Amino acid sequence: MEFLQYDFMQRALAAGLITAIVCPLIGMFVVIRRQSLIGDGLGHIAFAGVTGGYLIGCNPVVAAALLTVAGAVGIEFVRRWHSQFADMVLAIFFYAGIALAIIFSTMTRMSGAGLLSFLFGSIMTVTTIDLMLIAFCGAVVVAVIYRYFDKLMLLALDEEVAIVSGVNTGAINMLFSVLTALVVVIGMTVVGILLVSALMVVPVAAAHLLRRGFKATLAWAIVFSILSVIGGLVFAFYLDIAPGGTIVITTIGLYLLILFWRRDFLVFGSLAASRYQSGD
Repeated sequence: MEFLQYDFMQRALAAGLITAIVCPLIGMFVVIRRQSLIGDGLGHIAFAGVTGGYLIGCNPVVAAALLTVAGAVGIEFVRRWHSQFADMVLAIFFYAGIALAIIFSTMTRMSGAGLLSFLFGSIMTVTTIDLMLIAFCGAVVVAVIYRYFDKLMLLALDEEVAIVSGVNTGAINMLFSVLTALVVVIGMTVVGILLVSALMVVPVAAAHLLRRGFKATLAWAIVFSILSVIGGLVFAFYLDIAPGGTIVITTIGLYLLILFWRRDFLVFGSLAASRYQSGD
């Protein structure tokens, strides 16, 4: 635990742990709703918020949060009006986000280092203010999911059943979009805009391999995410490599380990069952 003697590593670990909890929380519902790539799209809008914040002299994280939430709300409204062309509508919003990011970055003459820190993460440079913003957004996400967990789960599993059950699907879908936007902004600081979707999806995919119930799968996804963040930070610190990419690679490594373990376990189980049936 030598690396924890440094203040910047303490802030990095705190920010990483918050992100490791909220990303699988929202990612579980994202995967079940078959919207695994929405994190990438909202990341484009968040990038426009970052560069726009630099342009007007506002905190880039705050600007990214505001614009990403606004974009998520707009996407949800347009998706309702054009439900048959939902993918096309999402693509338009995403392309608009990245185009605005390019325009704003050229207008502000934003440095390459600043752009790269948001694209690929800058967890080692998290300030106390950044940590407070991440903690606030994380607390909001956890509190709302705890309050509306049953409705979110029912809506993710079967929207028609949710409607019949009296769930206000319009309000819950809007709430879910806002939460997803907040999680993207939280993860942006840790693993970067280009990789935040991986931390939302890969731990959940690994947990799904265990074939547990909904809540158990969610719990395991959070465990895998926390292990990935801690392991990624340790590797990045001692090997002097990029922490964002290291965290994601660690997550993917855990997924592969569980995949091969699960495969070997199933093969061993089927062989044992066949021998038992044959009387060997």
